[in-house]
Amino acid sequence: MEIRQRPFLLCDVFAERVGAGNGLAVVFDGADLGTQQMQAFAAYINQSETTFVLPPTQPGASYRIRIFTPVSELPFAGHPSVGSAHAVLEAGLAQASNGELVQECAAGLLPMRVQGEGANRVISVRAPRGVHMATTDAAKALLPAALQGMRLGELPPALINNGPLWWCVELADEAAVRNLQPAQADIAALNRATNSVGLAVFAKADAADYQLVVRAFCPADNIPEDPVTGSANAAIAAYVHQCGALAAIGNPYTASQGRELGRDGRVQVRVDEDGEVWIGGKTQTVVSGSLGWGT
Repeated sequence: MEIRQRPFLLCDVFAERVGAGNGLAVVFDGADLGTQQMQAFAAYINQSETTFVLPPTQPGASYRIRIFTPVSELPFAGHPSVGSAHAVLEAGLAQASNGELVQECAAGLLPMRVQGEGANRVISVRAPRGVHMATTDAAKALLPAALQGMRLGELPPALINNGPLWWCVELADEAAVRNLQPAQADIAALNRATNSVGLAVFAKADAADYQLVVRAFCPADNIPEDPVTGSANAAIAAYVHQCGALAAIGNPYTASQGRELGRDGRVQVRVDEDGEVWIGGKTQTVVSGSLGWGT
């Protein structure tokens, strides 16, 4: 049986240069694929996320995507949103109108902003609004083990829902983030108990080209550490804003993530006048071609 060939891109998202960001597989022409086939390919290609670009179903949407980690589907994620918009523009499947696109995903219709062209193009997505979630006593009992070895900052750890659920934990300083050896098994137990995708640590930084340093751990999804994470950065920004602590960082600001994995990602973050969080950055095309998957 002949396997159908589908257009395919491998992108590096939140990357000033190839190899600095977080890889994303983008598959076009996959409307005939079922959920199990999509999930199987995401597991096979084993990127942090894989997206499938599909025809939109809602008025006003420029395109639709489905987002998969190697083990599950997500309603929203930041680096797949930014990278998929880049891929759609590169493929000519949509054109920005007055610098704007509208992405349809399981989290709804999300506005996108496009500035510049080519490798210098910056794409931003307005993340779903972050909501501070209550947790059960049983989940709280798991938190101390997950936080072992961490030098905590001033803000208390919080569970934020912006599509996926993220534990956001402020640490004392940049060194506390950079040098952290996380308790992966205990973080995984906390994630499973709270149905959260991961735990993100952050701290203010005193650097010339970034103001916040971030690391994100997702061991329950078999991702010990994610290189550069849009939704985690959006959750952190929402939480810091809600706590009235954004002025100490600046607005807008740039977050550094991935250095501990040999990357050097940059996430541009802005909280607008309505309290909405926008995350963005540059995307580089690494591979452009076709793949054989499905029938």
